[in-house]
Amino acid sequence: MGYEPGYAYPVLVWLHGPGADEHQLRRIMPQVSLRNYVAVAPRGTRCAAEQQRGFCWSPEVVDRDLAAQRVAEALRLVREQYYVHPQRVFLAGYDTGGTVALQLALAWPEQFAGVISIAGALPRMAGTLRRWHQVRRLPILLICGRYSHRYPCRQVQQNLQLLFCAGLDVTVREYPCGQELRQEMLGDMNRWIMELLQRQQETA
Repeated sequence: MGYEPGYAYPVLVWLHGPGADEHQLRRIMPQVSLRNYVAVAPRGTRCAAEQQRGFCWSPEVVDRDLAAQRVAEALRLVREQYYVHPQRVFLAGYDTGGTVALQLALAWPEQFAGVISIAGALPRMAGTLRRWHQVRRLPILLICGRYSHRYPCRQVQQNLQLLFCAGLDVTVREYPCGQELRQEMLGDMNRWIMELLQRQQETA
């Protein structure tokens, strides 16, 4: 809303949760912000499980390059249509979308200004932090539900220990819920990004 063609907008790339598709973006953005970003959402790399409709993201190594291609294509389309800031691209996702967001950002940290995972665990594969020196400059926001069965507190703590030991810039937000995508999570994601952008402007 209120798009200003002379302003270089931050870009939010959203990776939907399992059983959904790119149209999830339309449902979440009113709870994030309708003015602060240009937002885009690619479709997951695999069809969801038989009991679900829609699509999902797979953190398997064979899917990583395809996911990266879909994110790159989404960004190309955005840049063709809108005036956006090339150094202010934020990658975010829910559940497996959050895991793949982390996977892509840790593999290509120079392409993103920050990454947000909502209820999505750190990828479990060799080489996840092989670019740890470059990744140390990448802000990371982990959002989780205290009672989640898919991303339990024990795993959250293990992920945090690994990320902190690598010297990464990590912020954690925990909510009294299970494996859910809640309005307050999306609002906190927006505030976290806006605070990062403000700090960047102050130090520029």
